[in-house]
Amino acid sequence: MSAPKVAYIVSTPRAVSYRVGQMILPQLEAGTHGAHVVAMFFFDDNLYALRKGHPLGERIARIAKENNIILMMCDACALERGQAIGETRWCAPDGQGRKTPGHVQPVDTVEGVLVGCFPDLYAALATQPPDYIITI
Repeated sequence: MSAPKVAYIVSTPRAVSYRVGQMILPQLEAGTHGAHVVAMFFFDDNLYALRKGHPLGERIARIAKENNIILMMCDACALERGQAIGETRWCAPDGQGRKTPGHVQPVDTVEGVLVGCFPDLYAALATQPPDYIITI
């Protein structure tokens, strides 16, 4: 039986520094995680670890590149924290939904990070759908 495919939603406070940085990432680096991680979607202050040069973020980017893991950060969170420029992808400034996505791009992040919202995550996962989506 092959390892299950998982996508992590990294949303709770300190999830990236503690759960990813001290549990999941070391296991991925050692090859002992037990699941095939296909994506990590970062929210709120968890984005700060994805800044270019951040030691934890650089490790995450390296293991993501080696294992074809999608790294995405929430567009609204990234814009609010200065880690992206542009506008939110699927919500207009007045709070209404959009039919055509806005343009946003990451700024000074580790290699390979995408910026988007749930429709973008679903589209990215279409080629490698997870068996489980886990919120940490």
